[in-house]
Amino acid sequence: MNKTLTMPQQMTDSANIVGIKETINSMIDDLIVSLPNPVELTSDERRGIIARYTAVLEGNFIYWMTAAYISVQAEEARMIILENLHEEVRDAHPAMLRRFTIAANAFPTDVDALAVDESLTKVRLFLGGLSGVQSVVMMALFEGFILKFMEYLTDLAIARGSVEREYTDVHGVCDIEHTEGLFIALAAEMEVNPIDSEKDLFEGAHLLCALIKSIVFNRTLSSAV
Repeated sequence: MNKTLTMPQQMTDSANIVGIKETINSMIDDLIVSLPNPVELTSDERRGIIARYTAVLEGNFIYWMTAAYISVQAEEARMIILENLHEEVRDAHPAMLRRFTIAANAFPTDVDALAVDESLTKVRLFLGGLSGVQSVVMMALFEGFILKFMEYLTDLAIARGSVEREYTDVHGVCDIEHTEGLFIALAAEMEVNPIDSEKDLFEGAHLLCALIKSIVFNRTLSSAV
């Protein structure tokens, strides 16, 4: 038998999503305002940020979104995430990113990959827990961060002499819809598969913030500012 939400339940669920969205947006804003001024960075520091970002994104974003897909139980959430995955694969977003990075002469080295390895491993292990709500929260934060990070990433690449902007142009547009879609997915998942009360709703989001800091500052969360 289908469960019908009463009006108070609907209002509570809507309030929860609004509160979660506000928290995620605040976390994203904190990350964005902490970014160092590209003008004040050396050419090698700019290269490092692009390289570490690529070391994380190129081989992991589709994997992370797939983990979210197999974690959720709500059919609406699955369809939204599947549509995101379809676009990532169909349009070869990892190939776009690789072209962007090569044009900026910032292809990752083993040093770049190792710089983010500890934080990246923690995110991978977290997603292995297959918690639908937590995974969608994490991916909503990431899509929202990427949307705001694209202008900064473009500035880094321009300063490196690059004119290749397909990756940043595409993600500066499509991630608006992706972010909103993930909040719809979150609402659907919370209704049919609510998180256990003892779990931290934002556990994955915090781990992701630590990983982003390791990309930007080449530091772990314990030493990041």
